[in-house]
Amino acid sequence: MKTLYLLVPLAPLAGAILAGLFGRALGRAGSHSVTILGVLVSFLASCWIFADVLQGNTFNGSVYTWLTSGGVRLEIGFLIDRLTVLMMVVVTFVSLMVHVYTIGYMAEDPGYQRFFAYISLFTFSMLMLVMANNFLQLFFGWEAVGLVSYLLIGFWYTRPTAIHANLKAFLVNRVGDFGFILGIGLVLAYFGSLDYATVFEQAPSLAAHMTLICLCLFVGAMGKSAQFPLHVWLPDSMEGPTPISALIHAATMVTAGIFMVARMAPLYELSPTARSVVLAIGAVTALAMGLVALTQFDIKRVVAYSTLSQLGYMTVALGASAYSAAIFHLMTHAFFKAVLFLGAGSVIIALHHEQDMRRMGGLKRFMPLTYWTVLIGAISSAGIPGFAGFFSKDAIIEAARLSATPGAGFAYACVLACVFVTATYTFRMVFMAFHGMPRFDAAHAPHESPGVVTVPLVLLAIPSVASGWWIGSVVYSDFIRNPGVEFHGLWSFILHGLSAPPFWLAVAGIATAWWLYRVRTDLPKKIAMRLGPLYAVVERKYGFDELYAWLFGAGARVVGTGLWKAGDQTFIDGLMVNGTARLVGWISSVVRLFQSGLIYQYAFTMIIGVFVFLTLWFART
Repeated sequence: MKTLYLLVPLAPLAGAILAGLFGRALGRAGSHSVTILGVLVSFLASCWIFADVLQGNTFNGSVYTWLTSGGVRLEIGFLIDRLTVLMMVVVTFVSLMVHVYTIGYMAEDPGYQRFFAYISLFTFSMLMLVMANNFLQLFFGWEAVGLVSYLLIGFWYTRPTAIHANLKAFLVNRVGDFGFILGIGLVLAYFGSLDYATVFEQAPSLAAHMTLICLCLFVGAMGKSAQFPLHVWLPDSMEGPTPISALIHAATMVTAGIFMVARMAPLYELSPTARSVVLAIGAVTALAMGLVALTQFDIKRVVAYSTLSQLGYMTVALGASAYSAAIFHLMTHAFFKAVLFLGAGSVIIALHHEQDMRRMGGLKRFMPLTYWTVLIGAISSAGIPGFAGFFSKDAIIEAARLSATPGAGFAYACVLACVFVTATYTFRMVFMAFHGMPRFDAAHAPHESPGVVTVPLVLLAIPSVASGWWIGSVVYSDFIRNPGVEFHGLWSFILHGLSAPPFWLAVAGIATAWWLYRVRTDLPKKIAMRLGPLYAVVERKYGFDELYAWLFGAGARVVGTGLWKAGDQTFIDGLMVNGTARLVGWISSVVRLFQSGLIYQYAFTMIIGVFVFLTLWFART
C-alpha cells in the first residue's frame, strides 16, 4: 500500500512538472490532459485508500529520512488514518472538478499551461500537508501552499491589483507563519522530536507547556485559515482567476489551519485556555465577516466573505472540542462553496467578466443549469434541513451550546445570529444575480456556459446535498475523534432541526432577502442611509485595511525614513564614512605643517621633543 500512498501526492506533482516545464511542447490540450490525469489518478487512489482505512487498515511510517541532527530524525512520512483519508478525498475531488472547469474558464488565457501547472502543484502541496506524520513535512506543505497561492493570486501579474493582493496574502501569512514556526520550535525543544506519535504520547506529561505551544500553532492557523484579525488577505485573493478562488476557498489553503488544529487535538485538549481563545476568535470571525458579506456587490467577494464566516464556524467547533464536527463542516463546505464559486465564475464568463451584481439580474432564464446548481449551493450554505450544510452547521451550533469551554455562551450567540446573516447574504446574491429584471447590456445577452463548466457544477452540487447524510458516521461516532452525543438517525436529526432556532433563523434570512431584493428593492439603500456610520464601518470591513496600511505600511515607512536619515545619512555616511574622511583630512592638514622642507623647523621640533621627553622622565623620578 505504501506505493499507493506515494502515488496520491506524486501523480499531481508529475502533472505539474510536465505542464510547467514542457507546456509549450505539449500544447494546451496536452497540458490540461496530463494535469487532469494526475489529479484523477490521485483521486482514485485516495478513494481506494479510503475504503481500505474503513476496513481498519491504517499506516504511520517513514518514507525516507531527510537528515539526522544529534538525536533528532527529520523524516518524510505518512500518517494514513480516517482524518487523513477524508481530507485526501475532498482535496482531490474538488481539485479534479476545478481542473476540468478550468478548461472552459481559462480557454482564451495566454497563461493556460502555466495555470494548470500551478493548480496541480497546489494539489500536491496540500496532499503533502494532510498526509504528513510529522511537523517537518507539515511545515513543508504549509509553506508550499502559501507559495503556490502567492503565484496563483498574482497569476495576472500585469494587473497592479493582483500584485497588491498576492503581496498582501504573502505578508499576512508570514505573520501567521512566524507564530507557527515558533510553535514547532517549542515542540522540538520540549519533546525532542517532531514525530506526531511521539509528541502526542508525551504530551500529558508536559501539559504545563501546552497553552503556549497551542497558541503559537493557532497563530499559524489564523493566517492560513484567515481568522480575525489575520483575515484581510482572503477577500483580496479574488484578484486571481475564479478557479483558483474556488480551490483556495473550498479545499486547499484556507482549510489547512482547520485541519492542523484538528490533527493537534491531543495537544489542544490539554489547554482549556487555548481552546477558549480558538472559540472566541472563531465566533468573532463568523459573525463579523458575515455582516460584511451583506454590504458587498462583487459576486466573488460575497462568496469570499462567506468563506471567512464559515471558517469561523469550523474554528468555533475546534474550540468547543467538536473536532469531528469541524472536519465534517470542512467537507460539506468544500462542496457547496466550490459550487458557489464556480457558479459565480460561470456567471462572470457569460457576462464578459462582469462581477458587479447590480449589473446582473434575470440570469435564471438564460443560465438555468448554473442557476439550479448555485441555488443548491445557496440552500446548503443557508442550512436548510436535508442539505449538507444543515447537518454540519447544526452540529457545530449544538456543540457550542453544550460546550464547557470558557466563552462558549458568547460563541453560541454569535453562530446562532450568523445563521440569519448567512441565509440573508446568500439569497441576496441569488436574487440579485438570477431574479428580477435584467440589468446587463441587452446587446450582449448571456448564455449557458459550456459543458466543461456546467458538468463540474452538477457533480459538485450532488455532494452539496448528499455529503451531509454521513453525519452519523463522521460526527456521532469515533470516525475522527471524540464521538458526540447519542445519534438517533438521519430523519430524527432533520425533524429536530425543523423545530430548532437555526432553521427558523435561516427561513427568516431567506424571507428577508426576498423582501428586500425582490419586493421592496428600494429599502436596502434606505436602510444603509438610516444606519449611516454603522453601515459605513461594516462596508469598509471595519477599517482593518486602513488600520494595517497606517500601522504597518506607514509605520514601516516612518521607521525606514528614520533609519535612512538618522542611520544611513547621519551616522553611516555623515559620521562613519565622511566623518572618518574629514578626521583623516584634519590630521593630514596638521601633520602637513611639520613637513615644510626647512631644516631649522625640523631641528626645533627635535629639540621640543627631547625637552618633552626629559620633562616626563624627571617627573616620574
